[in-house]
Amino acid sequence: MKKRFDVRILGQDLSVVSDSGDEHVANVVGYVNEKVQAAGKSVANRDALNIAILAALNIADEYLQMAGTKEDIYSQLENRSERLIHLINDIR
Repeated sequence: MKKRFDVRILGQDLSVVSDSGDEHVANVVGYVNEKVQAAGKSVANRDALNIAILAALNIADEYLQMAGTKEDIYSQLENRSERLIHLINDIR
């Protein structure tokens, strides 16, 4: 069931709707706020839009790196599973 949450990011009050629970939404908001704060420290221009864009780029970079890592792990698991199946078939 969707629930409305009032959150604050980059000094802006926002209302978001989510199926997730309170704790998950709080974790997401906390994570975004951490990324925004880090981005704000690394830019000379403290414009909120520039900070938000940099934070979004950093989050996207992390996501894509993790997605690539996940694919690598799945590929390794698939290869190992196939080797195990061949070993088991060879034993029979």
